[in-house]
Amino acid sequence: MHHSTRHLPDFIDNSRIENALSDTGFSDDPVAIRDILAKADAKAGLSMEEAACLLKTQNPESVQAILETASRLKKSIYGNRLVLFAPLYVTNECCNRCLYCGFQDTNAQLERRTLTDEELREEVRILESQGQKRLLLVYGEHPTLGAEWMARTMRTVYETSSGDYGQIRRVNVNCAPLSVEGFRTLKAEGIGTYQCFQETYHRPTYAAMHLRGPKSDYLWRLYALHRAMEAGIDDVGIGPLFGLYNPDFEVLATLNHAAQLEKDCGVGPHTVSFPRLEPALGAHVASRPPHALSDAHFTRIVAVLRLALPYTGLILSTRESADLRTRLIEVGVSQISAASRTYPGGYADAEKATKRLCSCSNADSHSQNTPEQNHVHATGKPEAQQFATGDHRTLDEVVHDIVANHGYLPSWCTACYRAGRTGDHFMDLAKTGGIQKFCHPNSLLTFQEYLLDYATAQTREAGEQLIAAELAGQPESRRLKLQAMLERIRNGERDLYI
Repeated sequence: MHHSTRHLPDFIDNSRIENALSDTGFSDDPVAIRDILAKADAKAGLSMEEAACLLKTQNPESVQAILETASRLKKSIYGNRLVLFAPLYVTNECCNRCLYCGFQDTNAQLERRTLTDEELREEVRILESQGQKRLLLVYGEHPTLGAEWMARTMRTVYETSSGDYGQIRRVNVNCAPLSVEGFRTLKAEGIGTYQCFQETYHRPTYAAMHLRGPKSDYLWRLYALHRAMEAGIDDVGIGPLFGLYNPDFEVLATLNHAAQLEKDCGVGPHTVSFPRLEPALGAHVASRPPHALSDAHFTRIVAVLRLALPYTGLILSTRESADLRTRLIEVGVSQISAASRTYPGGYADAEKATKRLCSCSNADSHSQNTPEQNHVHATGKPEAQQFATGDHRTLDEVVHDIVANHGYLPSWCTACYRAGRTGDHFMDLAKTGGIQKFCHPNSLLTFQEYLLDYATAQTREAGEQLIAAELAGQPESRRLKLQAMLERIRNGERDLYI
């Protein structure tokens, strides 16, 4: 146990969560559900007890009302914007033994790999050539690969460019918890959001799943976001891994964590993620989740998170199928990854990319993915992904679908972070609606860049139609300003923002 956590309280209120989830006093009253939804519709958020009622109701009309209210709330705050990013795995070296993860230390089948500087640059150049501007760097935990090394990899990413316009503008980080000093090192290198998932907030389950390594210290991980904020990183991301314990418990504990961050640090999480366990080579728990979560209940959970945390970004990975991702975007998701590879070197592995693109991506792919889909390394060892993916489309295919078929506006915007609109400043703007003056226009500008520099002909056609429609709906002064900026982009300027 880390000395600094020995006397810290566990602020996850298990008894309150368990009481909220019990059936005592719960009558499944549609009128009570409507009252809760009215509060959420007013962007007031939800208490744990109110969220529990929405998770427990069995009334079909109430369930439908939950989904419809979440969809309406999302549109009122985010409009039709959808932020896109890509994960980049830098190392799968890991000293932890987590029974659900393919990177666990005892997995002898895994080809361990840490990208060299040149390999990292090659991965970045490939992502830039697709049109990506926002990356999430992902690291295993190993004592020889600490904060200074991670900061160097961040610097390499920022310094790497491709072609005339390829540039990463925002580097987010998902790594093991660091000390305050370690987080300051990442802050100095320009970290965007720091992301750390508790995996499960249920301590007995946490202990049973994390057998060895620094990650076995529950409190060191629980307070990671507090230390990151103390170090000056004001955008942090949290989340549970669904499948390890009762998913409704995990949802309420996530809300508990968000409230504690707001109480202690002045602002809650910038984002919440909600991955589901997917098969991973050498991780038997991942293939048979102890608490499997159905698509229907998962959809309701995403809706409840949107209602409970109206201004928090909700992130969805490519673990899920294309069809389910479309549904989850409708009820609350505001950020998605696309064309992801979930092992070091995955983007440069053309054979692997081809194999993934040709894989089945129908609605049942969530259950059909198997560890056997992993690439076999030249040494003969399977080079496992951290988890199996369910949406294998290219970035352009995802962009075309969300634009042409669903009317979403793709965004690679990074303006708020670079203009200082982060942390509590961002939340203040969001809660007053002021952020819309920035986010929607800036989304249009980054989308225009994508259409000119990376899109296929059919995506460009659909995108130009969407931009024209979006401009038509703007107040005249803003429309004229945007038209002038869009024209500058068409004439070769880049990285314009309000």
